[in-house]
Amino acid sequence: MVKAIVLVKSPKKLIAAKLKQVNLVYESFPVNGQFDAVALIQVENLSQIKDITTQIQRINGVERTETMIEVQ
Repeated sequence: MVKAIVLVKSPKKLIAAKLKQVNLVYESFPVNGQFDAVALIQVENLSQIKDITTQIQRINGVERTETMIEVQ
């Protein structure tokens, strides 16, 4: 099991709610600072992370993302 955090920059106020609709995002919430929302994802293998981040980047209003993968 691989876990990752995706930081999302978006001027859209409801971006965290839209992130929850993405498959394999198990939690999302708004934050203050350089990014506007965080999406927590959990996948079976590392290659799935790229697919999920691509889905997130295609959401209307997403300007950029940064992904951090859990290291064990």
